[in-house]
Amino acid sequence: MESLKARGCCLEKQLWLNEDNLERIDSYFRGCSKLESYNWLREVENLDIPEVVEVRFKNTRKGFYRNINELRLKRGDIVAVEATPGHDIGIVTLAGEIVDKQQQRTKYNESREELKKVYRKAKQLDIDKWREAIDREVETMLRSRKMAADLGLVMKIGDVEYQGDGTKAIFYYIADERVDFRELIKVLAESFRIRIEMRQIGARQEAGRIGGIGTCGRELCCSTFITNFVSVSTHSARVQEVALNPQKLAGQCGKLKCCLNYELVGYEDARKHFPDSAINLKTRQGEAYHLKTDVYRGIMWYSTSREGGQALIPVPVERVSEIQAMNRQGKEPDELMNVPIVERPVTLEYTNGAGQGSLTRFEKENSKKKKKKKRSHRNFPRQ
Repeated sequence: MESLKARGCCLEKQLWLNEDNLERIDSYFRGCSKLESYNWLREVENLDIPEVVEVRFKNTRKGFYRNINELRLKRGDIVAVEATPGHDIGIVTLAGEIVDKQQQRTKYNESREELKKVYRKAKQLDIDKWREAIDREVETMLRSRKMAADLGLVMKIGDVEYQGDGTKAIFYYIADERVDFRELIKVLAESFRIRIEMRQIGARQEAGRIGGIGTCGRELCCSTFITNFVSVSTHSARVQEVALNPQKLAGQCGKLKCCLNYELVGYEDARKHFPDSAINLKTRQGEAYHLKTDVYRGIMWYSTSREGGQALIPVPVERVSEIQAMNRQGKEPDELMNVPIVERPVTLEYTNGAGQGSLTRFEKENSKKKKKKKRSHRNFPRQ
């Protein structure tokens, strides 16, 4: 079952679902894996025979296929589709009018004539062969790693994906430099008697395929919902005033965490009207140097020493802009803050309910009910 979970497919439950419980199928397959697509038109469309369907395979691969045999396909159906060579087994994620909208969203430019075909709904024999191919993936990956090490190749094979009919396998590998794996392909083809395809992936894609738990305590974003990986730079950390600590900013892939980009747009929008922090503030008491910024409170912290050994002075953004304008005119204020910052106290209506109730209060209520029942039985004479 673990190998099926790695596929991102709900095959075990798909085997007992049928056309009679469509609501259960729809509720179960909604959000099954990160490649699932939500059908926004499922309440209005009524196409029983779709022309094009979207089919997903393992957790990082899906595509569009033509329904040339006019099959009645719906979301969650396991189908056999055209592959090179042979056929592959996948799960329908979208069918109907929503597929055209999905192609526009993903900027899919191929015409319908160029799309591969859907052969049939998967039979029990196809599913059994598919499951056998899935069970061989882990063993194949471990053996291929040993073969690559024996050949002295500086690469790491992170995952193997068998085609549905078991005649072809895709080997996903990660490498820092260009690798000549022609000899490895010959060895793999002779050992496993299948067609070999080598596909290079990055460190983020590898972490998404393996999975794990992040420092936040939740499952990795790359293994749950991220499908398009965007480059993350230290600029994201600087804008959000995050300490540039490599150990805390790096994820399990060794790269900067993808979550650094989540709130980046909000921080950039909030800092549009902020004054330049590289300009020092000149006062009659001395020169003040910027050390950090509280973006959402609109406060910039300054110190009279570059190292920040002395106490930090909070200065509102409006006051910083005012002092910079005075400095450009050759004027210097008496001090950074002419009026101290008055923060409104946060008042929360909170009551601590711990200790107010007894842990045995339910037992007492139950005992009273039992006594009442016993008394009620005494009132009635036995017959």
